[in-house]
Amino acid sequence: MPDEPLVLGIETSCDETGIGIVRGTTLLADEVASSVAEHARFGGVVPEVASRAHLEAMLPTLDRACRSARVTLADIDAIAVTAGPGLAGALLVGTSAAQALAWAAEAPLYPVNHLAAHVAVDRLEHGPLPEPAVALLVSGGHTSLLLVGDIAEHVEPLGSTLDDAAGEAFDKVARLLGLGFPGGPEIDRIALDGNPTSVAFPRGLTAAKDRQHHRFDFSFSGLKTSVARWVEARRAAGDQVDVAAVAASFQEAVVDVLTAKAIDACQDLGVSDLMIGGGVAANSRLRALAADRCQRAGVRLRIPRPGLCTDNGAMVAALGSALVSAGIAPVGLGIEVDSSAPVDRVLLG
Repeated sequence: MPDEPLVLGIETSCDETGIGIVRGTTLLADEVASSVAEHARFGGVVPEVASRAHLEAMLPTLDRACRSARVTLADIDAIAVTAGPGLAGALLVGTSAAQALAWAAEAPLYPVNHLAAHVAVDRLEHGPLPEPAVALLVSGGHTSLLLVGDIAEHVEPLGSTLDDAAGEAFDKVARLLGLGFPGGPEIDRIALDGNPTSVAFPRGLTAAKDRQHHRFDFSFSGLKTSVARWVEARRAAGDQVDVAAVAASFQEAVVDVLTAKAIDACQDLGVSDLMIGGGVAANSRLRALAADRCQRAGVRLRIPRPGLCTDNGAMVAALGSALVSAGIAPVGLGIEVDSSAPVDRVLLG
């Protein structure tokens, strides 16, 4: 195996078919085919629709990635694929494709953890990850704080969401306000015209009594309910709802909790580096508040560019490259998906 392996990454955990190709930590191709438009009329991702879309997009997306990287399947040194967590049917499409490609290319196969891949992708933009680092992962299905040593072998959970993930809360509140799907970009856009202090929405699990058992955990269900009740009360009274103000105030409540707990984790553990990943990491207010609070706390902040925060094949290839470079043995072709894989299992099989 070369010092800088050429790794193909396949991502199909939800509604985006991603194919990435990296050489070491250099990104050569990152192609994504999204089925989000097909789910928009349902207000959320429909697993069967997502699986069918992955089937239709897999080969065209693979072809585009190979052309972009100017490589062929015969050039690939290893193949990495998301095997969990995610939608079971969608994961099966990706792992089946990876198994077939690995067999055809006689390439080693690495079924990897989707969440760890969101951390590993930062290697492609900012170089090797500091060891240790605190990672805040925020997406539609997951909100977690992690202590990351060697990304190939050591990911330790510090806390997670007890109910709705941050991205899920964004989607639900956007639907409540009559905005489009996915909700995160819509709220981020309209919140620019609103006052984030207009409504004093609650900050979940931040009271003194919560610090003993849930210091690094998150809860957004109560916030979502609070927004719903506030909006319903105004509409029942015949008042007009200032959608921009509600969106900005809701968004501020979410990012306030996310950044405060992430900084608290860094300070409590004596860690000087914070990495933020996942789809919600593309949120402009989260990025701005995290930068401000990290600067004041003396913590170095790393956030990939927005295009690498959402689900993509580049992050899977990046994690696969880290595993190969660390000398981690691949698994055989008989892999299984794990839709609820825990974050501390980096290599699945």
